[in-house]
Amino acid sequence: MAGHRVHLLWISLLALFSVHVHCFYLPGVAPEDFQKGDQLFVKVNKLTSTKTQLPYSYYSLPYCPPERIVDSAENLGEVLRGDRIENSPYVFKMREPQMCNVVCRVELDKKKAKAFKEKIEDEYRVNMILDNLPLVVPFRRSDQDPVVYQHGFHVGLKGQYAGRKEEKHFIHNHLTFTVKFHKDPQTDSSRIVGFEVKPFSVKHEYEGQWNEKTTRLITCDPHAKRAVTNSESPQEVDDKKEIIFTYDVEFQESDIKWASRWDTYLLMADDQIHWFSIVNSLMIVLFLSGMVAMIMLRTLYRDISKYNQLETQEEAQEETGWKLVHGDVFRPPTNSDLLCVCVGTGIQFFGMILVTMIFALLGFLSPSNRGGLMTAMLLLWVFMGLFAGYSSARLYKMFKGAEWKKITLKTAFMFPATVFAIFFVLNALIWGQKSSGAVPFGTMFALVLLWFGISVPLVFVGSYIGFKKPAMEDPVKTNKIPRQIPEQPWYMNPAFSILIGGILPFGAVFIELFFILTSIWLHQFYYIFGFLFIVFVILIITCAEITIVLCYFQLCSEDYLWWWRSYLTSGSSALYLFLYAAFYFFTKLEITKPVSGVLYFGYMLIVSYAFFVLTGTIGFYACFWFTRLIYSSVKID
Repeated sequence: MAGHRVHLLWISLLALFSVHVHCFYLPGVAPEDFQKGDQLFVKVNKLTSTKTQLPYSYYSLPYCPPERIVDSAENLGEVLRGDRIENSPYVFKMREPQMCNVVCRVELDKKKAKAFKEKIEDEYRVNMILDNLPLVVPFRRSDQDPVVYQHGFHVGLKGQYAGRKEEKHFIHNHLTFTVKFHKDPQTDSSRIVGFEVKPFSVKHEYEGQWNEKTTRLITCDPHAKRAVTNSESPQEVDDKKEIIFTYDVEFQESDIKWASRWDTYLLMADDQIHWFSIVNSLMIVLFLSGMVAMIMLRTLYRDISKYNQLETQEEAQEETGWKLVHGDVFRPPTNSDLLCVCVGTGIQFFGMILVTMIFALLGFLSPSNRGGLMTAMLLLWVFMGLFAGYSSARLYKMFKGAEWKKITLKTAFMFPATVFAIFFVLNALIWGQKSSGAVPFGTMFALVLLWFGISVPLVFVGSYIGFKKPAMEDPVKTNKIPRQIPEQPWYMNPAFSILIGGILPFGAVFIELFFILTSIWLHQFYYIFGFLFIVFVILIITCAEITIVLCYFQLCSEDYLWWWRSYLTSGSSALYLFLYAAFYFFTKLEITKPVSGVLYFGYMLIVSYAFFVLTGTIGFYACFWFTRLIYSSVKID
């Protein structure tokens, strides 16, 4: 599953997404009304496992196929997530309960038995869809606890016969479906508002020779009203065994209206943790805001008024602090081209995340619109190329650069090429596992087309506009000869202050990060975009303020090399994000396959890289604004 989840992922920290139940969502499709007796077609989706993160198509296992397998059209986001939606032999009739329907009989050989055993061993779950609602298994941890929903049912389970030590594999071959519906008293039509299942493992018995049409089961007989209610005589998976797949359907009227049918899937039992996370982050913000306010009001106000009142030659010679470096503070940095590219990429990310969050807050990216979030993020990334080109070209021109086409090409290719290379290697690994998570060639081609056909030209358009504009003027003149930087105290060492600077932005988001990682790697819905938006705003403020504070201390100690340091100070939070992802891997996930581990770290590397350019750019622009502000406020002779 990782395959595409991640694809989900890569589109980003967006993994940064979440919002509270107070946010509303648009269910995404128009409601469908069913009359009594109308046919209901159940579709099957991929098999998923949190242990391997590799999805497989439903019919990769020898389950009962329909007469003809038909693929449902998937959007770009669904393909990247590894969704493979197909028809199934499960067909119900609205409000007409059925009991002990035989789907088919499968005789296992060694190969089929091995396929089932492997999936049971890796705790794979079967996912199904009815009227766009995913299938869930309701369960309670104890009588007092509320009902919790697990997505999909396990292929089977492992266990021992009484008195034996040998572990056997048993398959869930009898499904008791419950379809919940909301009835309109005027028209007698119904809308589906819930789709649940209880899976059982039953060794079905029958008399005589097997005949699809005439054989009656002894273990499950609608005529004798004998239903399956437990798994006391389970169906073992082994060579030469036969498995008879059966199902029941019951219909339950519900008070839940169609518009609220997703609420049970999206209910968050941990609101308090999110609020705690936000309060914790706000404390960090208040602390930093206090420091920034103190610097701005007290120190700067005092410094500026003192500098502006210097009259005598003696006083002028005694100048210390940040004003001393006014002749070097706007000197272009080393590797200024690379800085322009990084800033442009960060702006592209910032725009993508901001617009995606606004769409999600307005309810346009509801989970009923499978793949919608990923598709939106991909398309927005592509269109935000315009702003990437513009911002990198403006900065490049300020650094007196002349070759704007060169900087444009670097902006258009550096980040996407790195991500595409990692993505391509990971995709090859997924292909090797024959997983449905592997992105097909056609989709890969579509991604390249989006990149070269839309993103690259837009970066060029943005750069052209940005470079045509007059260059930004520095508030103070730059000296011809660079000033010598005095020896710095240990705590102003660049590596030390950069690493310290990343702790607070990471601290502001790490609790929310836990929920994002859980939704991606443990296949849960994450729909608290309200919280996520608040956390995103807090992240922006924290990155800006910590960079300004450390930049001020740096200038006060007469070190004017602030360009790259301002970018790396807040960008270093990405290092902590990656370390936290490693901690999460070893403490929360049960991934055992090497391929799955490589997938996890590969995708988390992409996310950390994206987080680096995003937070780095926020810190850079905050410091850029700050330095221009303070140096334009003093008189320079």
